[in-house]
Amino acid sequence: RTFHAASRLLPARTREAATAMYAFCRVADDAVDVDGGRMVALARLRERLSLVYAGRPMPLAPDRAFADVARGYGIPEALPAALLEGFEWDVLGRRYHDFPELCGYAARVAGTVGAMMCLMMGVRSPQALARACDLGVAMQLTNIARDVGEDARAGRLYLPLDWMRAAGIDVDAWMQRPAFLPRLVPVLERLRAEADVLYERAAAGIAELPAACRPGMEAARILYREIGREVARNGHDSVTRRAVVPGWRKAQLACRAVATGFLPRGGGAWPALRPARYLVDAAVNHDFGLDAAVRRTLDDRVAWLVDLFQRLEVRERDSGELASAERSA
Repeated sequence: RTFHAASRLLPARTREAATAMYAFCRVADDAVDVDGGRMVALARLRERLSLVYAGRPMPLAPDRAFADVARGYGIPEALPAALLEGFEWDVLGRRYHDFPELCGYAARVAGTVGAMMCLMMGVRSPQALARACDLGVAMQLTNIARDVGEDARAGRLYLPLDWMRAAGIDVDAWMQRPAFLPRLVPVLERLRAEADVLYERAAAGIAELPAACRPGMEAARILYREIGREVARNGHDSVTRRAVVPGWRKAQLACRAVATGFLPRGGGAWPALRPARYLVDAAVNHDFGLDAAVRRTLDDRVAWLVDLFQRLEVRERDSGELASAERSA
């Protein structure tokens, strides 16, 4: 619902590309988020992704639409491949010992989406891509803070284990009988504070986007951030309650995004989050899929053009020398 609300503020062309990308990611997530055969489903997804980048997508609407988007906007395969790696960590039931490890997961399942969105808006600068990854990671941290109880009841835990132990929580015992504990509050407060830092950093990146795209991305930033604030209003009880931003509040925030999204912002040139650096590098260095034959043809044309200018320069010089000789005679 939040994605839909924010996407309505994007230009039609970008919204269509984003919807195609989101559909492929959503179908991929759903395919591995079922009981039984999840590794098999993941292997099939990797095969589907390989066919997308081979130019032979399976005859499925999400695959064909994403193939068009990936080719048209120069999205490197490393980005959706990293997303699938994050899904594999879900399948394996991986837990995260500390916050940097959790950021590695969030960079794969959400930073990748931020980077792809940035490319679909026609922006490939390292700074903009780093901030797009910041926004994706912040959103994922918010999702984790909101879904603690739902995830625990499904046997999943994303909160950093060292934070929980420092709060005096026996992780294994709590996972057997998930319940809201006052000792969870500082853990969720800390997670929300980390997300807020990244939301602030992301604001600087939005200023680098095309003007027409800024309100939509500003809406995504403030709407997701509001989910975290709703968690706080619920006393950080995201075990027995699920934070939901009311529709009227979403409308207010969307209006604010439209009003402020075009305003210039300052900001520091922070380096990309360490787990997201390889995603930024992959996007910046992507060669848009030109195969060897196309590159050779382009090189030949450039060489021909250089040779043409050289011949014209020689002809002009020779003509000048001839005219000078005739005047002297």
